[in-house]
Amino acid sequence: MVEQKMNPLVKWALILLALFSLILNIVLIAVHSSRAPKCSNRRVHPLQGKHDERSLIFADLTREEYLQVREFMVKKKDLDISTNQLTKPSENFLFLIDLSLPKKAEALDYLDNKGNKPKREARVVVFHGTKGYIKEYVVGPLPNPTTIKDVTKERYQREIPITARTVTIGEYALLFKFFETEVVSKLEKVMRESFGVDPNRKLNGFEGMPRGVQSGDRKTWVGFYRDVEGMYLHPVGFEVLVNHESLNASQWRVERLLYNGRLFNNAEDLNQAYEKGSVEKIVFKESPNYASLKPRNKPLQIGPQLFYAEGKRYSISNNHVLYLDWSFAFGLSSFTGMRVFDVRFRGERIAYELSVQEAMSVYGSSTPGMMLTKFLDSSIGIGRFAHELIRGVDCPYEATYVDTYRYIDVPAPVRFRNSICIFEHNMGEPLRRHFADFFHNSYGGMVNSALVFRTITAIGNYDYMWDFVFYQSGSVEAKVCATGYITSSYLVEGNQKYGHQVAEKVLGNIHTHFINFKVDLDVAGVKNVFQAKDMQFVNVSLPWMPERYAMIPQLVEKKFKTEKEAALRYDTKTPRYLHIASNKTNRWGHQRSYRLQVFSFAGDHLPESQPEERAMSWARYKVAITKHKDAEQTSGSLHSQNDIWNPAVDFSKYIEDNESIEDEDLVAWVTAGFLHIPHAEDIPNTVTVGNGGGVLLRPHNYFNEDPSIHSADSVYISPGHEGSCEKNRMACLSQDTCSPVLEPFSYYGFDGVMNFES
Repeated sequence: MVEQKMNPLVKWALILLALFSLILNIVLIAVHSSRAPKCSNRRVHPLQGKHDERSLIFADLTREEYLQVREFMVKKKDLDISTNQLTKPSENFLFLIDLSLPKKAEALDYLDNKGNKPKREARVVVFHGTKGYIKEYVVGPLPNPTTIKDVTKERYQREIPITARTVTIGEYALLFKFFETEVVSKLEKVMRESFGVDPNRKLNGFEGMPRGVQSGDRKTWVGFYRDVEGMYLHPVGFEVLVNHESLNASQWRVERLLYNGRLFNNAEDLNQAYEKGSVEKIVFKESPNYASLKPRNKPLQIGPQLFYAEGKRYSISNNHVLYLDWSFAFGLSSFTGMRVFDVRFRGERIAYELSVQEAMSVYGSSTPGMMLTKFLDSSIGIGRFAHELIRGVDCPYEATYVDTYRYIDVPAPVRFRNSICIFEHNMGEPLRRHFADFFHNSYGGMVNSALVFRTITAIGNYDYMWDFVFYQSGSVEAKVCATGYITSSYLVEGNQKYGHQVAEKVLGNIHTHFINFKVDLDVAGVKNVFQAKDMQFVNVSLPWMPERYAMIPQLVEKKFKTEKEAALRYDTKTPRYLHIASNKTNRWGHQRSYRLQVFSFAGDHLPESQPEERAMSWARYKVAITKHKDAEQTSGSLHSQNDIWNPAVDFSKYIEDNESIEDEDLVAWVTAGFLHIPHAEDIPNTVTVGNGGGVLLRPHNYFNEDPSIHSADSVYISPGHEGSCEKNRMACLSQDTCSPVLEPFSYYGFDGVMNFES
């Protein structure tokens, strides 16, 4: 047998390959061994409380419950109800299904005394086009409803006319067809030459509200904008007043038109003036879309991210949240938006309800589409427009996201994925701290970690970010930040008295934002009083030199006895400390209380002489205190926007009866907001920084000391123990470092957008 010798080149190639493989494996082993381990998704420390299924009395309706109520209503043949989204105004349409909240006394009996569980019921709103009125019904019990009750007169003491209805998808579809046949087709040359309208390019309408000048009107000014992203910043200088009072769309008509600042009675008059050259023509030209939110530069780096090194310190079960010493139930109303109930700290109820009530804006302009505009967002539905939140942008990537279902102006309940987020957040500053420099050298402090409960509602042009923040000091904050697009109008002569120019031929219109919150505090029980504290300087004789005086600040206290006394107007000086207090005292003999600290930069409220003001009368008051009544559930109404002159709910009437508020179950109605004078930096979007307001609920002598002193987040460092982990977990953080386990990114937000064609 002949021995075969290996080629030397092959031999050396194999040796080099083996060495390369060995080195590569060593490198890979070193890299992987140096990586931090993955953070555990499991909770390292036990929860401080237990979930309570009794919170479900406040839970939003489930998909199955929505369907059960819908089928129950449809089977009522005498009501002759349609669920078709394109139902005509002259027909009967099932517009809204929402949770009907239990009576407070029944809920408290169930929560605190093991009483009977309140009946679970639904609120149903039907537009009865065949009868000319709107009805509200309560349907129950759920599941499997068997009874229906008309509660319209009980709630509003009158019938609600059909002209007060919210404009539905079906009515919008008819309006779009109306504009196409009665405006665009009759102004073909004007549309083409002035606005570039052709088979591939159209205009979009944006309506002003209210719809007219008196009760019964349904006459809407519609401004037209370029059909591009961020259309609200592209007005074209064309507005139309359409009369759609009739339930029969064939009787709708154009009453006036505005072209380049000049009014015309009809399309024929505009055509004639345009042909004669007696009106200054708008000449269409292509322009870049300065309103687009597409990044101007390629993203290069990911910013700081939040993750949980030892698992999440909060827990969610159904609609119940536990977070350290806190617990609460939550919901999202299609009508008013975000709300929490049965808010407890260390097991003791602080608030029965904390909820958004209304968002209102009043605009200024010299053009008709904007000059009478006063938006009442709950009449459109604040919670209705809570779409999916973007992971890592709208909320931290590692937040917990919750789906919601809604039934408003749809044929079936719609699922809105990830429309609520909940997360614990390092606020970026210490909650408290002190460095002892002079004596007993030491450092004591605590990071300000708080739980944030958030949703964001995109109502037309504006996006409102709603936060309820739960602090370890026992404080709760309800706040809103506004972003999105400003509403603009076409720049014509004299219009700059109402804002600033923000783009070519574009005026950013001055407007106010007012936000109303309901704060139903139960401070050590439901028998509370309303107090104020402030300061005044008094001239005091010095004890050691009686002949000498000094001005010394002194505490001033006041107790309010009636609702009118406790209605604190924005146009008057308000005491700086406002308290809901119990007659029970803390260890030091002071009444246990929670303070209402309002953060607001609100503009002036609409004068009360204006007929529309009664629909927003809550905005007169920075804080108004009323005796709790189940009948006084909200400060606004779904039906007020389109009958603003005769509103279904006039909040000022809650105060007119001037009931005693001494030792009663009290509700605080808090108004915050800001004046917005649009400026160049609002293009393309208004930023959240500085644009918002809210109220902070702070314990004031409620405890015997700051409750956060008992938090496990506390840090204490003394000389000689700087590196000890015993009272400072931060000292060992570098040893405990782990890398986060991230959910894959997904987005389904476009599934729930309004569809005018289906």
